Amino acid sequence: MLSRSVRLFRRVPSPKTRSKPSISRCISTGSNLHPLIQGFAGKLQQPKFSVAPDEIRILEKPTQFYSQLIDMIRRAQTRIFISSLYLGSSESELVSALTEALIRRPELQIHMLFDLNRSTRPGPQSTAKLLAPLLAQFQDRVHVSFFRSPSLRGILASLVPPRFNEGWGTWHAKIYGVDDEVMISGANLNKSYFTDRQDRYIHFTEQRHLSQYCLDFIKTVSGFSFKLHPPSGASLGPYSTRESVYGISWPTPEIHPHHIHNTAELALSALQNTYRETTPERLDPHKVTMFPLIQAGQFNIRDEETSLKLLFEHLNAPNSGPRPLVDLTSGYFGLYKEYQDLILQSANIDCRIVAASPRANGFYGSRGVSGRIPEGYTLLEQRFMGAVQRAGRSSGVQLNEWERDGWTYHAKGIWLSTACDPPMLTLFGSTNLNSRSAHIDTELSFLMLVPEAALELRCQLGNEVENLRSHSSAWKGAQRPVRLGTKALVGLVGGML
Repeated sequence: MLSRSVRLFRRVPSPKTRSKPSISRCISTGSNLHPLIQGFAGKLQQPKFSVAPDEIRILEKPTQFYSQLIDMIRRAQTRIFISSLYLGSSESELVSALTEALIRRPELQIHMLFDLNRSTRPGPQSTAKLLAPLLAQFQDRVHVSFFRSPSLRGILASLVPPRFNEGWGTWHAKIYGVDDEVMISGANLNKSYFTDRQDRYIHFTEQRHLSQYCLDFIKTVSGFSFKLHPPSGASLGPYSTRESVYGISWPTPEIHPHHIHNTAELALSALQNTYRETTPERLDPHKVTMFPLIQAGQFNIRDEETSLKLLFEHLNAPNSGPRPLVDLTSGYFGLYKEYQDLILQSANIDCRIVAASPRANGFYGSRGVSGRIPEGYTLLEQRFMGAVQRAGRSSGVQLNEWERDGWTYHAKGIWLSTACDPPMLTLFGSTNLNSRSAHIDTELSFLMLVPEAALELRCQLGNEVENLRSHSSAWKGAQRPVRLGTKALVGLVGGML
């Protein structure tokens, strides 16, 4: 199996032309971290988890993601914990799997966390309507919470239509776990994410501490989120709403839902501090190390931002070894200004970027203003590539666009490798690496450092990169026209794209 993985890994040309030794000669046989990232882990202040490489599997396809999710739910013994933006209106099979699991295991508890605005949109089958029967049947065993961004408040909260209220922030973390097993992705729970919307999916087994962290993360945010209830005549308290098939209550009436900033900051900081104090100081050189990064800009939690700044500064320092190669991808490429600067100012790092083509953007063909969103991303890409040229980084920064007939693109993350070494580091999770993710959405991602000896896993990561790049081609955005109205729209709401 090891030799097959090495054979499958093929590095396409990096931004700078250079000779590439064969991968078998490039990889060190040491069991510790690659020289490029030695010393980097000690600079990080987040909690850390050690994971055996053979307990990690990289999935490639949406169908694999869905099959794995259903299989996990059907095998659940004591707990299921799910965090996502929303549950799609047609996902009756998934709800049935949850129901059957609850019937089969009387001790089973389910904790779910979604975005309030997306989950209560008007329509025949919202997330809230789909899950209300579960609560009615298993009231003490099913716990569903809906996070609401406090950025949308005042008169705007009543004026902005439901289709656009997500522009002021969403609950965006994606966690799918049962017992001591967890899958981290950027995918939501909707048919397209199970069939023809490309994302990333990393599955972990036998992870008691990592799984408990993910569950505690969900429970922490649920403490300042709305609660879903089955229909009832009982009073739900202030800031609550009641529909015909469900009710939604606010758990802390002494705090207004629009003023949770301090509560959220203290709770999330306490979670990170607690786990940082209980994780070992020394890293196991034979295991993968995982750092959970919470990015919640509106609550002054910026783990992702500080960690990526440390990473680029570390990599950009002159070294006598191979030149670092950073692969970066986002389905919504409006790269956060600070991240743009890290790329533009890091002359010692090559960077390859894959973004969705306009046709692979999930908003392509949408009605009304949202139909201009793919064009808006073209404008942001044009500005970025103009900045690349002005910074003299054209030979070190490459932009490609992903397109596959009938598919859309939602993958996001970072991989670090060299011209002859498969990845030794990756960032994965919910972040789109854009201004939204940095400032107004609430994200959870993980930075994973892989020891040199874990060649099988590193080659899986390398194949993941190349599978995504196999459907990409040279960026064509420079030739695409952008209408004046779209430029005005981006100027007005650019940070919300």
